[in-house]
Order: sequence, then C-alpha cells, then structure tokens
Amino acid sequence: MTEKFHPGKFSLVLSGGGALGIAHLGVLHDLEQRGLTPGEIVGTSMGGIIGACVAVGMQEREIFAHIQHFSGVFNWIQFSFSGNAVVDTRKIAGIFEGMFHDTRMSGTRIPLKIIATNLRNGDKRVFDADDDISIKDAVLATMAIPGIFAEHIIEGDIYGDGFLCENLGVEEATFANVLAVDVLGKNAFSNALPTNTFKTMNILEMFERSMRLLIYNQTRTFLSNSGKRICLVEPATNGFKTFHFHKAAEIRALGLGLLDGALSGGCL
Repeated sequence: MTEKFHPGKFSLVLSGGGALGIAHLGVLHDLEQRGLTPGEIVGTSMGGIIGACVAVGMQEREIFAHIQHFSGVFNWIQFSFSGNAVVDTRKIAGIFEGMFHDTRMSGTRIPLKIIATNLRNGDKRVFDADDDISIKDAVLATMAIPGIFAEHIIEGDIYGDGFLCENLGVEEATFANVLAVDVLGKNAFSNALPTNTFKTMNILEMFERSMRLLIYNQTRTFLSNSGKRICLVEPATNGFKTFHFHKAAEIRALGLGLLDGALSGGCL
C-alpha cells in the first residue's frame, strides 16, 4: 500500500551492475518527483557509487551529469601493465575525490552502507558511519571487479567488488520497508542465446550471461530468506551490456516509471 511508504521510513537498496546501474537514476528521478527520501541507502558496486552521491546530497540530475562524464571512456580508463587488474584506478580515484572531496562515511546527509568483499578470505564487509574512512575509499573498494579494476587496500585489508558476496544488499537494510532496485534481476536476460557470426563474440556474451545468472541466483537466495517487506524494482536491462556507459541516457530511461508501477501493485 502506498500510504505505508513514508519518507525516512524505508531503506533504499541499489544493486551493482556496471553501466546497467545507470537505470537507478530513473528510479531516483521518480523518488524526487514524489518527494520521497530514504532513511538509509545500501549500495553495491555501481549502486554504491550512485547511493553515495545521493547520501551526500546530490540531486539525480547532478549524478547523471557525472555519469555522462564517464561516457568518455578515456576520461577514467588508465590501463595497468602490472599487478592483478587491467585498469589502474588512479584516474577514477581522482574523479571520486572531485565528487566526494574529503567526506567520510560518517558525514553523509543520509546514512550510507557500502558493500565490499575482503579478497583475502571472501568475507563481506559493510562500510558505514562506524568506519572512519572516506567515501572515496569505500566506493573504490565496492567497484573493484577482480581482474578488471585494481583491488583497493583499506587499513591493511584488500577489498574487491561487493557483488562477490551480496549484489543486492537487502540483508543489510535497517528498516522493515525496503525499496530494492536490481538491475541484474529477472529482466536482465534475453530469451535467446547469442548467435553472432564471430565465435569470440558469442563466448564473451555467454560469459557475461553466466555472470548475470550467477548474481541473479545469489540475489534470489537473499530475497527468499528475507523477512522484510521488499518492494523489488527490476529494470529491463537485457538489451544492454555492463560496459555501455556511452548509452547512459537510454539506460537511465529504463528506470523511469517503474516506481509508480511497483507502488500501485501494493508491494508495500
């Protein structure tokens, strides 16, 4: 029931998904239009980056402007020829420093939780206001896809992307009412398998499909074991790739209008 959905009385949970996470912005736009503000934000990977932006007080249009800057891949890509990853994150760190400055996890307007994975032992790590670290460090940890982005060291521990343990952080939600936006949900898959002329493309697409299925099944387990009232929004991201930052406007549009549908369905 929509009357149960009050500002400050729900947790907003944003999933990871690379460029697919831009669809979160469409939902954020609709939340702003309704004047709804979450009591906390939980984010993983791209959802952690966008969630951090909201938590420090950015409006959706400001966040979209930052995302559009990412559409120029060479604005943030710096290839690494050593270490364990293809991309050196020093350029990205500079961008985050410009966005978040020296704001710490305890200094947000809205309480923020960012999920990362300890790469030494596989444990889930949830950074929140109790951690005296910068937001920049937390987001660099949650987005560090192993082998793609360089792992991030915080207080001697080595962290990688939060999707390895919980891509949709419903387990970390404080409130009984949860608005969860999953860009790697049931609508992230097409029915057909790839049929490209070149086998290499088919292999790459099958690998990405496998990763999406792995994450989707992980999320279904968390959802089925949750005792919270979860309003689940799943944008139809099946027509886009996780690296399609240059299609930011189209992906953002996938999240528009879904909030009204979810609330009218009485999921809360």
